[in-house]
Amino acid sequence: MSMYGRDPWGGPLEIAADSATDDDRSRNLQDYDKGALSSRQLDETQQSWLLGPTEQKKKKKYVDLGCIIVSRKIFVWTVGTILAAGLLAGFIALIVKLAPRRHHAAPPPDNYTQALHKGLMFFNAQRSGKLPKHNNVSWRGNSCLNDGKGDSGSTFKDLKGGFYDAGDAIKFHFPKSFAMTMLSWSVIEYSAKYEAAGELNHVKEIIKWGTDYFLKTFNSSADSISMLVSQVGSGDTSGGSTTPNDHYCWVRPEDIDYPRPVTTCSSCSDLAAEMAAALASASIVFKDNKAYSQKLVHGAKTLYKFARDQRGRYSEGNEAATFYNSTMYWDEFVWGGAWLYYATGNNSYLTIATHPKMAKHAGAFWGGPDYGVLSWDNKLAGAQVLLSRLRLFLSPGYPYEEILSAFHNQTNIIMCSYLPYFNSFNRTKGGLIELTHGRPQPLQYVVNAAFLATLYSDYLEASDTPGWTCGPNFYSTDVLRTFAKTQIDYILGKNPRKMSYLVGFGNHYPKHVHHRGASIPKNKVKYSCKGGWKWRDTKKANPNTIVGAMVAGPDSRDGFRDVRTNYNYTEPTLAGNAGLVAALVALSGEKSVGIDKNTMFSAVPPLFPNPPPPPAPWKP
Repeated sequence: MSMYGRDPWGGPLEIAADSATDDDRSRNLQDYDKGALSSRQLDETQQSWLLGPTEQKKKKKYVDLGCIIVSRKIFVWTVGTILAAGLLAGFIALIVKLAPRRHHAAPPPDNYTQALHKGLMFFNAQRSGKLPKHNNVSWRGNSCLNDGKGDSGSTFKDLKGGFYDAGDAIKFHFPKSFAMTMLSWSVIEYSAKYEAAGELNHVKEIIKWGTDYFLKTFNSSADSISMLVSQVGSGDTSGGSTTPNDHYCWVRPEDIDYPRPVTTCSSCSDLAAEMAAALASASIVFKDNKAYSQKLVHGAKTLYKFARDQRGRYSEGNEAATFYNSTMYWDEFVWGGAWLYYATGNNSYLTIATHPKMAKHAGAFWGGPDYGVLSWDNKLAGAQVLLSRLRLFLSPGYPYEEILSAFHNQTNIIMCSYLPYFNSFNRTKGGLIELTHGRPQPLQYVVNAAFLATLYSDYLEASDTPGWTCGPNFYSTDVLRTFAKTQIDYILGKNPRKMSYLVGFGNHYPKHVHHRGASIPKNKVKYSCKGGWKWRDTKKANPNTIVGAMVAGPDSRDGFRDVRTNYNYTEPTLAGNAGLVAALVALSGEKSVGIDKNTMFSAVPPLFPNPPPPPAPWKP
């Protein structure tokens, strides 16, 4: 007897008589149509019930990867190969990482960066007073620590510090102020390049050494003053005077024992306005040191007020007229006013700097053979470029636009005059522009022009202006940069004499620099006033190399006499080196770095007032 039931997996299930054994029933199950059973999707457990032992063993030869079934041998071989390759790659990477490697040296710095390092060292060699431990000029030491104390008529008893002007030990404050202003200007515009060269802290130390000293030369805590120190030391040898002083004697600054008079002035608008420019520009450099920056700004305001209230030229009627004679003070009014505007944001200073009569008195509309020549005496070209910056980037409009537009156009004319396509200035056969029209000591003027040209080129680039026009002709900004490079390259040795006029740069540079400290050996011998003359007159090279000193330069025929007693060829100056450093940093590094557009305007308020706040919500 049998009966049928329903197989839960979909087929008829015959249940045999009770007499059938379990083995018979198992065999009967295996005899069913397995094809019919396999037509339905079975899970692994169900298949294990249905498939016999042989078929289960056969199934294990394959690996189901979901989307494909592969041979187990192939699967194991593939996975093993991948793991082995991974281990091998990791081992190779470990060996490469741990193995000593040769580091490729960074490319050497360009000539301008190398020269920049040296140019700044000159200021270390010119320091007066108690020197810092890291001054790094082995043949220099503390000097003139009693400046101011020995002058019974002076009210300024602490005048140690500052810088000596040139190859002597006189501290001329007029050219020194200009030098500090130029250095500060270069830092404000090119701080990133100084940083890249590793010289930012160094140049800021130099500036602070100068401004700390300037604050001693007048009552910097007062709002109004009536006197300013213009000079420490004396160089007057007129009439055959044999009185020991800084020009008659040839001694190391460390050995000076003769009196050093202090010269003051009460009507010295040019000096006061220039020193105001130095302090104002430095206040922007040190804006992160708020207390010191404010101290500099206060001093600059006091000096500028003094300059405006008590008119006169600092060099009138004293020996400064022989060495650093000032021709006028109107250019310093424009220059100083512009810097005070940038330092304070006070529009009253901009009003002075852009007053039409001020520009007229300063010679903005005169022209003349020296038009466009920036120097320690005439700051007009610098002021024109500096105020063109304001128009290019902020464009303040009325009531300043008239003069700012004039200064901008005049700056374009100045840049045209530097180009070889025009005959405003001659050039030597070697290519040096003769900004002094054949007068001696040309290089200090050339470096200033190279700085202005490079800076103005960067101004145009930063304002998305591809160039400027000279008459009907258009010139790209690259033309200005090329002019600057040719002039600086001439100074660094690309000239007919193959002479580098920067001491310590290259292999062929002046060895008889007109400089007392460099020409006298540091041998523990104190030479008397006239005893040092033998070192002045010897034909031997200087025992000490005054690294970074830019000498006065060649003559109009590219000639140069490396003679210590001829200062028109071999004497360096603070003002000259400041212009050189400014030009070098502007040309150094990558052109793409450009200027810092915003730092100059950090104290300038928005030109247009912010809109008033919206009214409070209406309440019923």
